[in-house]
Amino acid sequence: MSFEQRYIGEILVRRGALEPDKLEAALQTAADRSLELTDLLVATHAVEEVKLVRALADEVGMEFVEKLATDLIPEELIDAVPINFARQNHVLPLTQSDDSVRVAVANPLDPFPVDDLRILLGKIIIPVAASEESIDDAINRVYERKDETALAEAKEGEEVEELADLIDMTDEAPVIRWVNNLFYTAVKERASDIHIEPTDEKVIVRYRVDGRLIPRKEANRGFLSSIVSRVKIEAGLNIAERRLPQDGRITKKIAGKVIDVRVSTIPTAKGERVVMRLLDKEQVLLNLIDLGFARRELDQLEGLIRRPNGIILVTGPTGSGKTTTLYACLNKINTPEKNILTAEDPVEYELRGIGQMQVQPKIGLTFASGMRSFLRQDPDVIMVGEIRDHETAEIAIHASLTGHLVLSTLHTNDAPSAITRLVDMDIQAYQLSSSILAVLAQRLVRKLCDHCKSPYSPTNQDLLELGIDAAIAQEKLVELKKLAATTVIGNSSPPTLPVPAGTDSGDLTFYHHRGCDECGNTGYRGRIGIFELMMIDEPVRREILNNSDSKTIQRVAQQQGMRLLREDGARQVVAGVTSVEEVLAATQAAEV
Repeated sequence: MSFEQRYIGEILVRRGALEPDKLEAALQTAADRSLELTDLLVATHAVEEVKLVRALADEVGMEFVEKLATDLIPEELIDAVPINFARQNHVLPLTQSDDSVRVAVANPLDPFPVDDLRILLGKIIIPVAASEESIDDAINRVYERKDETALAEAKEGEEVEELADLIDMTDEAPVIRWVNNLFYTAVKERASDIHIEPTDEKVIVRYRVDGRLIPRKEANRGFLSSIVSRVKIEAGLNIAERRLPQDGRITKKIAGKVIDVRVSTIPTAKGERVVMRLLDKEQVLLNLIDLGFARRELDQLEGLIRRPNGIILVTGPTGSGKTTTLYACLNKINTPEKNILTAEDPVEYELRGIGQMQVQPKIGLTFASGMRSFLRQDPDVIMVGEIRDHETAEIAIHASLTGHLVLSTLHTNDAPSAITRLVDMDIQAYQLSSSILAVLAQRLVRKLCDHCKSPYSPTNQDLLELGIDAAIAQEKLVELKKLAATTVIGNSSPPTLPVPAGTDSGDLTFYHHRGCDECGNTGYRGRIGIFELMMIDEPVRREILNNSDSKTIQRVAQQQGMRLLREDGARQVVAGVTSVEEVLAATQAAEV
């Protein structure tokens, strides 16, 4: 434990940024793990980074700047300071006069970057403190602006030199900096995908954020080949092959996070198109309580995943969060006493203590063959990414009937349709009724931004669209408010909603999306689930054995208490989590 670490800790305590009783434990942990004290405190949320830097700045009498304005930074200052130096030392020049330069620094106690800048710029350096996050964000915005100007103002058809030279470029090259910045901005904006799309005049970059594609960047059409080639080089693809689709992977460390990037390129009439899927390998797996269930459905699902055998199916279209729900279920029951095996396509996140296998149909390793092998591995729980065919479904049923819990997904629009889908795969009704425990249908809706959502009183039309006729169902409104009050969101308490003895539509409060800096002016930040959980109890089992259609099964399940997707969406609207528009967009009108 160094004197410097203790000195910094004492400053934080003296300035009120850190509680005294936490200092010794933090110093010991930092020493044991060979970490900087400040890095440990910020990573464990013991101290907010802004408070930490402000406390150090106050100690040395340095000005603290909360937000850095990048629009006025002179171009010649940016040219004079290499981006690698700025990033490694977390410094950024802001303004200059005849004999001095004002510079933002993340560590007010470190004099070496300031000394280097004094030599580099040949002027007096006036340091001001700012958080590392704000400086890194400003660095990317400033150098991105410079690179985008360079890429946008190039003459038509102009490109960087031949592809062979692109490999030898340094990180200072504008194309490489521009591509690197795609990843940084995508992580910062919580994007799940990056789309690089050529048009006749330019290259357009769109990010998928919370399920919606948003245009974010542009470059001159002439740089398409260089941009695509740079991505291919990082993904280990053939840069000379432009006629065939290619797939690859990139692993990058961005802002301290290890990001796994799946790269797909295809040839189009306008040129090669690139789509990159970003997976945060260090992402903390969601728990079931984070997914947005009502308390009753959460308790039912937690009971189901602790059953010794049977099949639990999660249904919904691509991108509806099925895999996330399955991972959350596995995370809940993952203990050293259980042998859990998964067959996935692909393995998106690595789960500690669980055997995960990626299927590879090209060499004959399919879901069906993988599951057949699993049965010889003495498993307790098996997760199969998707039931696509008769063989996989049959093996899943056999596994459940021989004492294993099987979790899987199906592509159907609602829970009852999962039964008829399996019947279409030539699975016998008696097999389904004796093996399936429950079917969970789900969709994802965007969550309203807590910083800018605005309340309003819903009209009768709003209620009708959610399947509620306020004129004839006053008791249903009371029930809906009680239900919304049971919404479980993380470890926080459920939303505080008054539940009076009687109510009308005027007592309900819905929320509009607006838009602010926190949510990127979309009005939404993050997504959450709406659910339809169909328990296979005795009445539903009888309908399955009678080969009833999905509508009949749905009606019986509703009589047993199942809520439809749109009804569950109404719960999230009343709870103030999402908007009417989001629920209507995610569910079918027939689901009322």
